[in-house]
Amino acid sequence: MSGEFIQPAEVAEITGLSIASLAQLRYEGKGPRFYKPTPHHVLYKRAEVIAWLEASARSTTAAQV
Repeated sequence: MSGEFIQPAEVAEITGLSIASLAQLRYEGKGPRFYKPTPHHVLYKRAEVIAWLEASARSTTAAQV
């Protein structure tokens, strides 16, 4: 299901990032799109997390100009 909502712990498993790193990315506006149904609850859509990862694909470590 492409609209499946997942919690930060599962996003951390998928991405290899820590939950704290995901929180920092949310703060900086740099991570995958997220949803806050309540002030203390964060959710992600699995398909959007995968799309965010795929968008980061690179063929070189050289700086992008």
